[in-house]
Parts: sequence; C-alpha cells; structure tokens
Amino acid sequence: FDSLPPAHYKETMSTILVWIQQSEAKLSLPQVAVAEYEIMEQRLRELKALQSSLQEQQKGLNYLSTTVEDMSRKAPAEVSQRYRTEIEVILGHWKKLSAQLVEHCQKLEELMTKLQRFQNDTKTLKKWMAEVDVFLKEEWPALGDSEALEKQLEQC
Repeated sequence: FDSLPPAHYKETMSTILVWIQQSEAKLSLPQVAVAEYEIMEQRLRELKALQSSLQEQQKGLNYLSTTVEDMSRKAPAEVSQRYRTEIEVILGHWKKLSAQLVEHCQKLEELMTKLQRFQNDTKTLKKWMAEVDVFLKEEWPALGDSEALEKQLEQC
C-alpha cells in the first residue's frame, strides 16, 4: 500500500489534468487580427486571469511532484517509473502552457501598443488633413497683393 498514491493525489492529478486541458483549449483558439483596442484588452485580461490560475494550480503540481518522489522511494521500480512518467508528461504540458501564456501576453501587449500608436497617428493625420482642407478652400489673394501671396506661399 505504500506504493499506491493517496486519494488526494488522484484528486489533484485529475484537477490538474482538467485544468491543463481547458487552458490548452483556451490558448489554442485561433489568433485573429483585431483592430479594436477594447477586444484586445479583454483578451489580455483573459490571458492574465489564466496566468493567475496557473499560479494557483502550482501548489497542486508541487504536491504531485513531491508525492511521486515519496512513492518512488517506497514502490517497486516499474510502479515508480509509471508515476514518474505520468508526472513528467504533466510537467511538460505545464512548461509549454506557461511559455505560451507569457508569449501570448507579450505579443498582445506589443500589438496593443502598436495599435494605440497607429490610432494616435491616424488621429493626428486626420486633424492635419482637415486643416489642409480648410487652407485649400480659402480664397486666393488678388494677383497684385504680393504680401498676401507671400504669406500664402509660406503656409503652403
């Protein structure tokens, strides 16, 4: 019986596996180009919540690793190897998921910064175009008015 995992181990294992599957499903959603800052902010909040959830699940993962180590000392080699393999697979998924989360957050933050800059530049350009439009619709000075022509030339 020493080589069998405690009931809490199996519950924790099940919880972690379900969490990993759900998280991988959330991250596997196709990345679409979004031009709306609010949608990008919402997605970033979701990713940050997933990161927080990952940190909360870390305790369970640590428990699983420690329990496998304890069982390995007491269990026969083949049983011990089975549990080690199981935890190694989970740790592999965990590391991949952690890396993907960080990567997705960084990429989204970069894209949000670029979109914000683009929106600001667009706003500035539209303002400038409106000013130019007003200028172009102004009445031209009379041909003999060299001072007014000079002033308009400078504005151009």
